[in-house]
Amino acid sequence: MSRHTWFLTALLLASVFTRAETTGGQSEDVKALLQRIDQLEQRVAELEAGKNTSTAHLQDLKAQDTQIPTGQTVEEHLSTQMHDEHSQNVRDVEGHFPSMQLRGFGDVDFSATDERGTTSGFTLGQFVLHVASPLSKKVAYFGELSFTAQPTSYTADVERSIIRYSYNDHFKLSFGRYHTPINYWNTAFHHGLWLQTTISRPEMIRFGGRFLPVHFLGMLAEGNIPSGSLGLGYEVGLGNGRAGTISRAGDNGDVNSNRAWVGRIFARPAAMRDLQIGGAFYRDKITPIPALTGTPSFGEWISSAQIAWTHETPELISEFANVHHRNNLTGNIYNSQAYYIQLAYRLPWEARKWKPYYRFEYTHVPASEPLFSAPAFEVTDLVGSTAGVRFDITDFAAFKWEYRHTKHRPTDPPVNGVFVQTAFTF
Repeated sequence: MSRHTWFLTALLLASVFTRAETTGGQSEDVKALLQRIDQLEQRVAELEAGKNTSTAHLQDLKAQDTQIPTGQTVEEHLSTQMHDEHSQNVRDVEGHFPSMQLRGFGDVDFSATDERGTTSGFTLGQFVLHVASPLSKKVAYFGELSFTAQPTSYTADVERSIIRYSYNDHFKLSFGRYHTPINYWNTAFHHGLWLQTTISRPEMIRFGGRFLPVHFLGMLAEGNIPSGSLGLGYEVGLGNGRAGTISRAGDNGDVNSNRAWVGRIFARPAAMRDLQIGGAFYRDKITPIPALTGTPSFGEWISSAQIAWTHETPELISEFANVHHRNNLTGNIYNSQAYYIQLAYRLPWEARKWKPYYRFEYTHVPASEPLFSAPAFEVTDLVGSTAGVRFDITDFAAFKWEYRHTKHRPTDPPVNGVFVQTAFTF
């Protein structure tokens, strides 16, 4: 019994005994007072328990503050509506519909290379807004808008715009504009370069690149596959394929009447929660504009494989893709390959703010490939290395320094460059 309870007990009993001889009805008063004492004891116990819980909670928060959030954890938080691991954020606001959440990204860059005809200097990177809003317990919206600096103005692009209906963890159906689930990088790291370790994306999945279709407009089914500790998941999509300009998606309609489809399966084993292994397939018919000689179309079949270990001590991401093109006019077949391997390690000292990294990239396109060798749709060979370091200034801002050595065509000289970036989220 606490000292507060002893004091109350002594006070009440003293009051009772000093008046015990004045009336015979005091037994009822004593009974009521004892009940009151029991209530006070219970209340004191509850307050002491609450104090212990609050202390433990503060200790947990203090421990969490020492960890630097990764791009992946922030992306999971802000794109609540788009992936299974984001369901907690929906529950936090599910009583208020709609309930918009907004997050922004930006970066400022400096580059200098020895490539002939280029200039060094600063550039303003993309200004990006992510918008998420649950519309009900089962329906949610996610959007991504980017503003990109041009020589005379800025361009605004809707990068992603998705409405999703969640039946359960095994089946979710969405409609809109996506980052094509053709590989790991394109589904894990989006616009907003603070999210990723490096300054730039791998060349094979570069925004505005032509090797892989970065965006996809249509419908997508996704969910978990009952598999116990193996942690299997799937994504299956149907929609417009590449536009006449093959670096773009068919946002205002498909360029032909042939729908593209994509399928991806991956595993996240429970015993190794930072590991993801998967593969994907993509099928489309390409009708290039402007048309090539003879006006051929191309059947496109893309297969890819990926492995990612995101523990950061170390971090390993590696992916391979084969792009199979069939000239529908001649029947000739061409296969182009690309892969990259990225290694990083968050150093243990200085509050874990330093993260050196290295990436090797390789792309090969056959010289006889008619689509990727056409000037309007060109994809060149690449052998490149990137070495750099990331320093997290705060939990939500970082400096990155990179040195790159790249070589494209056999007749081209190698290019060396130094790149610096400050990237942030707010």
